[in-house]
Order: sequence, then structure tokens, then C-alpha cells
Amino acid sequence: MTALRAAGTVNILRPISAARSAASTRAFTAAASLRMASAAKPFHPDEPKAPVLKTQSIPGPRSSQHIQELNKFFETRSVNMMVDYTKSVGNYIADPDGNLLLDVYAQIASIPLGYNNPALAEVAKSPEMVDAIINRPALGNFPSHTWGDLLKSSVLKVAPKGLDNVYTAMAGSDANEIAYKAAFMYRRQLERGGPEVDFTPEEIESAMRNESPGSPQLSILSFKHGFHGRLFGTLSTTRSKPIHKLDIPAFDWPQATFPECKYPLDEHVEENEKAIQASLDEVEHLIKNWRVPPAAVVVEPIQSEGGDNHAPASFFQRLREVTRKHNVLLIVDEVQTGIGATGKFWAHDHWNLQDPPDMVTFSKKAQTAGYFYRSQDMRPNKPYRQFNTWMGDPAKALLFRGIVNEIERHDLVSHTARVGDYLYGKIEALAKQYPDHFRNLRGKDQGTFLAFDNPKRDEFLAKAKSFGINIGGSGATAVRLRPMLTFQEHHADILVEALEKIVKAL
Repeated sequence: MTALRAAGTVNILRPISAARSAASTRAFTAAASLRMASAAKPFHPDEPKAPVLKTQSIPGPRSSQHIQELNKFFETRSVNMMVDYTKSVGNYIADPDGNLLLDVYAQIASIPLGYNNPALAEVAKSPEMVDAIINRPALGNFPSHTWGDLLKSSVLKVAPKGLDNVYTAMAGSDANEIAYKAAFMYRRQLERGGPEVDFTPEEIESAMRNESPGSPQLSILSFKHGFHGRLFGTLSTTRSKPIHKLDIPAFDWPQATFPECKYPLDEHVEENEKAIQASLDEVEHLIKNWRVPPAAVVVEPIQSEGGDNHAPASFFQRLREVTRKHNVLLIVDEVQTGIGATGKFWAHDHWNLQDPPDMVTFSKKAQTAGYFYRSQDMRPNKPYRQFNTWMGDPAKALLFRGIVNEIERHDLVSHTARVGDYLYGKIEALAKQYPDHFRNLRGKDQGTFLAFDNPKRDEFLAKAKSFGINIGGSGATAVRLRPMLTFQEHHADILVEALEKIVKAL
């Protein structure tokens, strides 16, 4: 290994053992072989064949120097690694020392098509992009004459079923924040008698004192271990880690228990049913009895930052029924799960809902943000109520259009579903061999949105870099996989070989 590093390149891929090869043959059919053959042609032909390691540790000397310089005027205590984006390519992230790591963290699940994607580079060079960047409009007041066509060809082109309207925003926290505002305004409009009923003088005057009735006593119900952002309102629904919330005043808003399911979900149906029913009973009790009535329930299809917690589709179907029964809106937070990562374009498509959510928020892989909503009656009754200077960014919508076009051209949603099945099977085999290190494997039939628990999680994540892998965690013990949509079977093989090496090193 030392000699190879001195030469400048380390290839971490090695042949699998005969025993594992036989197990693999039993587990994966001829269909898997066909998938492997189809994956022989990489989406990113300029990628390395395997990770490249040039320094004994990461960060190396050049990266450390850059971090020290940056720390003089910018917060660096949360830095994962220093990156050279000019050298990063496809599924590989580069650092200033020349290391190239297989990236299955993807900028906290926000890179859809790989680094330096040629199609997106063409979008970036287009006259439309130049116009959007140097003439960035205040969209609420001065939208471009092309804004409607751009929305229809990008954001609205992939709108969730039944949700034909959109408010655009800047980031995931922003998207959830304005969705909450929309829920409150919609609730009060109904209570007032409809959007045509004007505010009373008492409402107008009391709002300026932050008092009821102008500032009503309403809440958003969220779930324990959920994450919805770090802005002021969203923080009151974020329940994943104390560090996000400490020292910040919070609203008196309720939280229910997300079903504490056992994995794989389809092998523990009876036990999970009890957890589902307990959660739904708690949700209904809180809706009826919480001292500050909920205007909406917000839920992630998979609790991402809180530990990659999954629940069966039946939970979400019945949650929709509960919110309908009590005339409470359902907001589905697809900031991390959306845009193809779970083998469906939207993760809530897995639920087969007959009655769609009232709102779906999005960001990350979309490179833009906002929330979809079901009908124009959910718009505020007057202008300037959902408003800020920019209200989104046409430059990011142009990128999203390019992303959508590439997803369609390469059928990347179906591709991610297939590769996810392949990767799940590979890690499942590892879990049988090393059960203490691959606990509670989850994400079956959820594309590449996979996770497992490891008792030495933080050490596992740090050690991964020395084997050429950039990987992330969630919750207290989960190792989460967030590959790009262009992640292929040969990447999965490299990853699985590295995972085994990490476990042996621990």
C-alpha cells in the first residue's frame, strides 16, 4: 500500500472471495448480470476506474493548509473535507492533494448528476443563464416574460400528482418555512369564512402586537427525530439533534412518535403494525387535544437526518386519512428524498395515495426549492403575504430543467431503482458475514436510499476516507448512503469492497 501511494495511485478494488462469489451467484440472477452488462458503459467516461489515494491521511498537507487559512475568517469546525471541484468528476470527489474518493454522500444528498456534468455545463454557458444571473429578478414584482415557460418546462414538469401549483424558494428550510405560513393562512381563511372575507380591525391591530387574533395560536405537528430545517419556524419542527435547537426560542408545537419499526419492514409486519397504530393514535390525540391546534402535519417519507427511519406505505396512507378526517393539511417534506433517489421521482409515490398530500416541499437535488400545492384556493387571499425580494432563482430553475432533461434522457429513476436493488443485495450479504457492523439494514425497494447502523459509526465514517470512500451518517448510529443518480453497479462493487475493508480495519 505504501509503495502504491508513493507511486501516486491506490486501487482499492480487489477480487471477492470464492465463498462470497458463490453467495453472490445464488443471490443475483441472470437479470442482475444483464444489469451489470448495461452498466459497463459509464455515465461519466472521464471517471477513474477506482478511488485514488495520494496521501497517508485525509486531510493531506495541502488541504490542511487551506483549512487553516480559511479558519482565520470562516467557520471550519464542521468541514468534512476540503474539495477541489475543478478536479472532481462524476461520482468522484477530489481534494487539493490529488485524492479522488468515491462520493456516496453527494454534498448531503444534493448532487443529482455527478460533478462537472457536461449537460449542466452547457446549461451554465447558455444565454438564458447569463440573463438569469446578471439580471436576477425580484420575481414577485418583476418576473421575466419567460418565467412561466421556464416553470412549466422545469419545476412543474415533474410536479407530484394532483399538485399543479408552486411557490419557488431558495433552500429546503425556506421551502418548509413558507409551506408552514401557507398552512396557517389557509386555516385562518377557512375559519374566517373564505378568502373573500377581509381582516377585521382587531386582527390588523393585534397582529402588530404579536397577539391573537391577528397572530393566532396555531401549530405544526411534526415527528420525533424529524428534520425540517434550521430557520426559525422550521426549527420548532426539527427534532433530530439538540445542537440545531439549543439557545433558540421555540414555538409550543406538538411532536408525535414516528413508528419505531423493525427491518426489513416486510419481515416484521405484525410488530410494525403495533408501532404504526400507536403513532397514528398519538397523532390523532395531539390534533384533538394539543393546547395550540395544529394547522398541518409535516412528515418526511424517510426520516433522513434523524437516523434514516423508514415506515411502511400503510402508515402514510392512514396518516393521510387522519389529516383529512380532522381537516388538517398534510405537508410531505421531500427535500432529501425527492428527485429520483428512492427509485421513484418522489418518494411518496411509493405510498400509492388515492388522495395526494396538500403540499410537497423540495430542494437539494433539484438545485432549487419551493413547495407544490394542490389548488389555487390555497393561495393567500391578498398579495405580499407570501413574498420576499427574490422568491426563488431563475438560474436554479434553468439548472433544474437541465437535470430533469438528463434524468429523462437516461431514465435515471428506473436506473436508480435497479442499482439500489443490486446494492441492497450486496450489503445484505455483508450483513450476514458481519452482523455486528451492518445492523438494521434498511431501504429495500427504496432505490439507493439505504442505511445501516454501526456501533462505531463515527470511527467508521472517518476510516472510510482512508479506503477511498466519502460517506455520511445520520442520527446517532446510522451510516447513510446518498449516491448520485448516476451511481452504477461497478460503483456499488467498489463501495462494498471498501465497506468490508473498513469493518476489518475497525
